[in-house]
Amino acid sequence: MNGAHSRLRVIVAAPGSDPPFPLDAVVVEEDTYLVLGAEPVAKETHEPPERTLEEAEAREPQIPGTVVVKEETPLRFLAVVHDLDEEPSWREEWVARALVAALQEAEARRIRSLSLPMLGTLHGSLETQRFVELLQEALASTWLGRLENVWLVAPTDVPRHIFERLRELDVDLES
Repeated sequence: MNGAHSRLRVIVAAPGSDPPFPLDAVVVEEDTYLVLGAEPVAKETHEPPERTLEEAEAREPQIPGTVVVKEETPLRFLAVVHDLDEEPSWREEWVARALVAALQEAEARRIRSLSLPMLGTLHGSLETQRFVELLQEALASTWLGRLENVWLVAPTDVPRHIFERLRELDVDLES
């Protein structure tokens, strides 16, 4: 399937800055048990600790390369690209599949804007250039009739020339 995204604008920004537009969804780098991206929250519970541990042990892992959607505002797309039982914890094919899954989920949910970290580079050692190539492949192979803005959240030390590959897709690229 050829991608379509004539209106798609990709904005490259450093982490910690404000989103350049309102976000409908946020992609988060995650692992099979959904703990890497979890915010530490202490909850008061009246259940015995043994029950909490039993529930945690009974939890089924997510499949690497998939996206789990959390119904929040904005939506959270948990991109499962790590399996902490593996060494290394990430694989390039999981990142590639998760990118396509996130874009497909955005289209299915009529998302117009989302933020996208450089998956596999935060908790893994995927090179940023390779991430951009995988993103280019995902954009080229995914139908995107509604998505208009992608905020590509990149570390400050990434040379901007790496993002030139996205220009080959006729995607408007701002940095």
